Amino acid sequence: MNSTDTRYAAYTHILHDELKTALGCTEPIAVAYACALARKTLGTLPERVELSVSGNIIKNVKSVVVPNTGGRRGLETAAAAGVTAADPDAQLECLSRLTRSDGEAIGAYLARNCVRVRPLDTDRAFEILAEVFSGGDSARVRIVDQHTNVAHVSRNGAVLTEQAVPAAAAESPYERLLTVEGILDYADSVDLDTIRQPIAQQIALNTAIAEEGLRGRYGAMIGRDSLPLLGDGLRARLRALAAAGSDARMSGCELPVVIVSGSGNQGITACVPVVEYARAKGIGEDKLYRALAVSNLLTVHQKTRIGRLSAFCGAVNAASAAIAAIAYLDGAGMDGVAHTLVNSLAIVSGMVCDGAKASCAAKISLALEAGLMGYEMYQAGHEFVGGDGIVRKGVEYTLANVGRLGSDGMRQTDREILSMMVGD
Repeated sequence: MNSTDTRYAAYTHILHDELKTALGCTEPIAVAYACALARKTLGTLPERVELSVSGNIIKNVKSVVVPNTGGRRGLETAAAAGVTAADPDAQLECLSRLTRSDGEAIGAYLARNCVRVRPLDTDRAFEILAEVFSGGDSARVRIVDQHTNVAHVSRNGAVLTEQAVPAAAAESPYERLLTVEGILDYADSVDLDTIRQPIAQQIALNTAIAEEGLRGRYGAMIGRDSLPLLGDGLRARLRALAAAGSDARMSGCELPVVIVSGSGNQGITACVPVVEYARAKGIGEDKLYRALAVSNLLTVHQKTRIGRLSAFCGAVNAASAAIAAIAYLDGAGMDGVAHTLVNSLAIVSGMVCDGAKASCAAKISLALEAGLMGYEMYQAGHEFVGGDGIVRKGVEYTLANVGRLGSDGMRQTDREILSMMVGD
């Protein structure tokens, strides 16, 4: 791909835009960020917080530990952390500098029952509305579609920030830009200096939390416990390291990660197995960076059709992308990458997302196993073909079907999962 190609600049922008640093699960952090911005706009600690969120925010915040809060979970905790101690200027790292006394202040604020949470009547999967009150003053912050996309800020009814947002069903600007063939062309030709910083940071941070997950006792310890069961071979380490990163992250580990498609678990899954494979095979840094461009862009490509939040487990997309990138590292080219993607998605596309929690680590491990199986099928000369379930002839047509399944097909599934989680 020539650097003058409009896709070249677009793909580079996507990598810089998507590979952001975040501390903690991104949905509770987005809630904390919205509430911190509302408190800053109000100018004082609120006497009352009214938090309204879409169903998928409820689902992804309910069971996960909010970092630096003393092991607390849930929307009320995220909101209280936001208004009492978070730094809104740090966005998705807004809770990174909390101290022990901040944790005590969060507990005291929660004890006063100042936070009220309610579901938001919206057709958007991702929407947060934070309203704060003190005396006769109020402030309002609305975030939509992406974790830091602030669409509205007002104080006492006076609008300070307002941006037009597309309809909930609007097509993503990425959708017509990204193709598997274009991604591979870009990875082969990109000047690595233009993408080195975000990918270097992803490698450093995401491998660090994976190693921490193996050392510590986090969550259900899927990563740590799987090595003795699976053996310490390369296949086991690919699965265990990625799972361990999720173990730590879902349990409130205070190490940051680099996200992709708005998700730290996807950022870990798209990165860590590729890095571990390259190191084990003695593959050089430049080729690794190109493979990570493939993995991250393939993850975004798949998620663009599905949406940031849905009932479709995003670990499936990131894992299939990671193993496709491993195929790329092996020199498999377009044929190998496409067949690995299609085979792995055909195996495991039914995995649902029931919120952020400890079992995400197990889903990551299983999704990577499906990806490895898909790659091994290709190596053995086998493939799923058009007409096998949702598989269609041509990788882009299969990805379109997976996107349709994850967005349209699982909409009612998403409602049922949320209903189960909140006890209806």
